[in-house]
Amino acid sequence: MLSCKMLQSVLYLPNLPCCCCSHSFSPKRKFLDSSLLLFLLSDDVVLRLSQTESFDGQFLMLMIQLGMHKNVSSRPAVVNIGALFTMDSTIGKVAKIAIEEAVKDVNSNFSILHGTKLVVKMQNTNCSGFLGMVEALQFMETDIVAIIGPQSSVVAHIVSHVADELQVPLLSFAATDPTLSSLQFPYFIRTTQSDLYQMTAVAQIVDHYGWRDVIAIFVDDDYGRNGISALDDKLAERRCKVSYKLAVPPGPGANQSDIMDLLIKVALLESRVIVLHVNPDSGFMVLAVAQYLKMTGDGFVWIATDWLSSVLDSAFPLPSEIMDTLQGFLVLRLHTPDSDRKRAFFSKWNKITGGSLGLHTYGLHAYDSVWLVAHAIDAFFNQGGVIAFSNDSRIEAVEQGGSLHLDTMSIFDDGPLLLKNILQSNLVGLTGPIKFDSERALALPAYDIINVVGTGFRRIGYWSNYSGLSTVPPETLYSKPANCSSANQQLYSVIWPGETLTKPRGWVFPNNGKLLRIGVPIRVSYREFVMPVPGTDTFKGFCIDVFNAAVNLLPYAVPYKFIPFGDGQKNPSYTELVTSITTGVFDAAIGDIAIVTNRTRIVDFTQPYAASGLVVVAPFKKMNSGAWAFLRPFTAHMWIVTAASFLVIGIVVWILEHRINDEFRGPPKKQLITILWFSLSTLFFAHRENTMSTLGRQLSSPIKGIESLKNSGEPIGYQVGSFAEHYLSEELGISKSRLIALRSPLAYAEALQLGPKKGGVAAVVDERPYVELFLSTHCKFRVVGQEFTKSGWGFAFPRDSPLAVDISTAILQLSENGDLQRIHDKWLMQSTCSFERTEIESDQLQLRSFWGLFLICGIACFIALLVYFLQIMNKLRHADPPQSVSSNPGVSQSGRLRRFLSIIDKKADQSNSGSKKRKVIRSLSDNDKDGKLGWTPKKKQAEMTDMGNIKSSS
Repeated sequence: MLSCKMLQSVLYLPNLPCCCCSHSFSPKRKFLDSSLLLFLLSDDVVLRLSQTESFDGQFLMLMIQLGMHKNVSSRPAVVNIGALFTMDSTIGKVAKIAIEEAVKDVNSNFSILHGTKLVVKMQNTNCSGFLGMVEALQFMETDIVAIIGPQSSVVAHIVSHVADELQVPLLSFAATDPTLSSLQFPYFIRTTQSDLYQMTAVAQIVDHYGWRDVIAIFVDDDYGRNGISALDDKLAERRCKVSYKLAVPPGPGANQSDIMDLLIKVALLESRVIVLHVNPDSGFMVLAVAQYLKMTGDGFVWIATDWLSSVLDSAFPLPSEIMDTLQGFLVLRLHTPDSDRKRAFFSKWNKITGGSLGLHTYGLHAYDSVWLVAHAIDAFFNQGGVIAFSNDSRIEAVEQGGSLHLDTMSIFDDGPLLLKNILQSNLVGLTGPIKFDSERALALPAYDIINVVGTGFRRIGYWSNYSGLSTVPPETLYSKPANCSSANQQLYSVIWPGETLTKPRGWVFPNNGKLLRIGVPIRVSYREFVMPVPGTDTFKGFCIDVFNAAVNLLPYAVPYKFIPFGDGQKNPSYTELVTSITTGVFDAAIGDIAIVTNRTRIVDFTQPYAASGLVVVAPFKKMNSGAWAFLRPFTAHMWIVTAASFLVIGIVVWILEHRINDEFRGPPKKQLITILWFSLSTLFFAHRENTMSTLGRQLSSPIKGIESLKNSGEPIGYQVGSFAEHYLSEELGISKSRLIALRSPLAYAEALQLGPKKGGVAAVVDERPYVELFLSTHCKFRVVGQEFTKSGWGFAFPRDSPLAVDISTAILQLSENGDLQRIHDKWLMQSTCSFERTEIESDQLQLRSFWGLFLICGIACFIALLVYFLQIMNKLRHADPPQSVSSNPGVSQSGRLRRFLSIIDKKADQSNSGSKKRKVIRSLSDNDKDGKLGWTPKKKQAEMTDMGNIKSSS
């Protein structure tokens, strides 16, 4: 039912008589119609307007049908909204003008609210949570349907509680605290971007330039603390971290003396990458002190959040002394796409302010917030929403007997409907598309990245949640597939503090008088690698020389001291040494430290400076090089199978060649000999491929490698402190009861010589560098099998330590210039007994190793010659007797010798007459073909003559 009071407020018609009550309404203008009947919303309330002189004007407003159904609301003449912000702040000065201009533009556009006037009431919170709460309560007494603001995250936390209880949407254009969640505060709507995205951009910039540690300076309130907490999380996702957090007191609590003390601590730290997340007042105080301490020059990196870009945009140009401090800074700024409407508003802004106040992005978001509320109110009315308030019974119960007049506050009945329309808005403002995602955050967050240079600044790229870092505007990438790969992340060159284009390293050794604590193991065995110098606190050895040489190549000084690790009675546990880095006992560890998986999970290693891997060392006996040594590579079964396979190959070749090759034809005896000969030639054919198998070596050991050792069930030795114990037991599953700890090379030799049957070990498993030293003086043992792990030795540093990277680069330099090999030769070259020579000598077969083979060849040759000479003698006996027999015995003997030699020299007649005829016919056929090819008759005659000679001889 529509009351008279509501009708009066809607139509502005005082003194007009009503048929159902004593109220009277008087029209603001005369109407032309002399009589008019209007049926309003209620069936039982009828307002009859009789013919009167006061209705001689056109009754246009009254002709508007207010609704034919009770759920359809009428539009009021005025809608009140509030605005909470700090008016004299960098953001507030611009926001005040932007909100006022937005309200003017909305009211001048009849298509938005269709005649309803939007009225904004502003309150100055002065960044005080208490004042913000009081002013919000005052708003609730004046039928406010929405509040633009607050600007401060601290105030937003407090006022959001009030807004939620009274169902009044709170649209903040500047409260960026990531913890202001829609889950906790349903009526809080952020019309700008959360600092969660800004800190994601900062973390990606840090990772892009390869820095790992940053120092965070922040204002100590909800805005600063929660923003840096988000930065810490985002850096951790990229294996970076905030190494030190410096909180600056908010508001007037900060003074230069306190900030000086804080920044002196920062100057003594290792990191040189500083993220500044403060407000303008405390920010410029920090920068003034930093410049005094020479912390804004070469070697430093400053990344400021969007508080600084707001100052640069609104108060530009800044004084020269401030600009000098900001040289080389990287600054983030909320990205707003370029558009004609935005350019037109900037032009209008310059006319309004006369160029005295610039327009920053928060001002643009404040302007769009007003338009967002206006569109939502319009949709609210179109859906039947009514601006009506009701008292809260809970407040009335609390207020009884009190004097705070809390009962004047009322709940906005249709607040949920207005909230729904705000969240479902989809329009384009000065800041670009305005649309909320499922988490009630503005979609498509993006930031500009600017570099302060000279008297101004330049944009070096963009960051967006869609594509990461890029040099093209994000809106041009939204139509393409998202690509956040590291190869696609690009920024233009930066002029860093100190006016340099060279990217700062981002860290230095802390100038606090502390030395780098480096743990060094006290070895008992193989002291060539690491050993303490008696009477001093220094060490020497192969590993120490490599480390010192690498440090000398660094472009900066590294103050350090060696700290012994171990009791000197046995080799210490290297896993415990590495773990001491994570617990803060050591800043680094050097020595013969193997790079293995479980250690790389807790520390960072340098580039390996020595190759290492586990090998098996076992005793061996040298086999006698007897007459039949050449048979040892194969077993008897292998020789039988090999001979059979060659015989099969000969038969196959005979089958393939028998019909087409005369050499494979003839009597069965001849063909059998051909097959055997082909098989024999295959056996002794010298192939081009080299034979690399170790089966021919003349060394004998029951252990052939790690697999045979594992399956043998016999005791295995390992070096005390080595990771071999863990690998054998955990990775290979060998029972720890089989593992015997050995302390020295002498213990190695004794255990191997005793063997498993006499209380020793079957083999020793250790790293190759140790084994090479051991075998250089113990030639009775050798490596069996292959190296079954691949690793190396490196120096250990804390995770993400930049020093590990620089030491790795220095080790590569040592390797390239040959210094690493010279250090190796100095400590590890042994000439007493060479491990390689032991293997080479064992591989050599001497002449006596083959005399059995030579005997077989000699016997075969003798038998062949014997059979041949018997055949010759047989032919000689059956030869025709001479025509005349001489009585002289000497002449008879010489004649027999001549006949014997002539038979040997005479070519054997291996073909019959049939074959000769076939050859003649084939020759004639060939002659006919040759005649066609140009052969002369003389040549043909010569062929015929040869044929005649052949026939006569037959």
